[in-house]
Amino acid sequence: MTAPDLPRATGIRRRPEALTADLRVTLDYDARFLRRRRLTTDSGEAILVDLPETASLDDGDVLELEDGRTVMVAAAPEPLVAVTGDLPRLAWHIGNRHTPCEITPGRLLIRRDRVIEAMLAQLGAGLEPLNGPFCPEGGAYGHGRTMGHDHGDGHGHAHGHAHGHGHDHGHGHTHRHEHPHNHR
Repeated sequence: MTAPDLPRATGIRRRPEALTADLRVTLDYDARFLRRRRLTTDSGEAILVDLPETASLDDGDVLELEDGRTVMVAAAPEPLVAVTGDLPRLAWHIGNRHTPCEITPGRLLIRRDRVIEAMLAQLGAGLEPLNGPFCPEGGAYGHGRTMGHDHGDGHGHAHGHAHGHGHDHGHGHTHRHEHPHNHR
């Protein structure tokens, strides 16, 4: 089948309650960030994901096929490291490096990265390698990923003061915008 002949997924249901999906697709964290891509379900059927905009799919989300069937998204196991210790401090250092992080009671989960692991060990963290599904926190601005943010007209955060300003994230570029504020 060519891409136009494949069943097309054009919608997403976010973690629906009590839905038994017709098909299942298992994807790692990187593969769950997509707009248009050919995927193969766990049963071997090819589908075309053709969403109106790029989306970050979470474990348990459901893709809606145009033919009425549904495809459950499952997070694939991948190499991770469990981080323990002074979690608020360690989470700050992880977040300061824009590293995706899953926050669970008693530990943080990140993908294996020898540089980040060395930094965390130097900070006194306990590190335990493991394989498992990776479902990190979404971005603070509602985009579902922690790789930065944009500043459109309604960029979604308030400042409480009047001036234009830029953001420097320490990764080679800045975000500048001007918008009205009210001093009170």
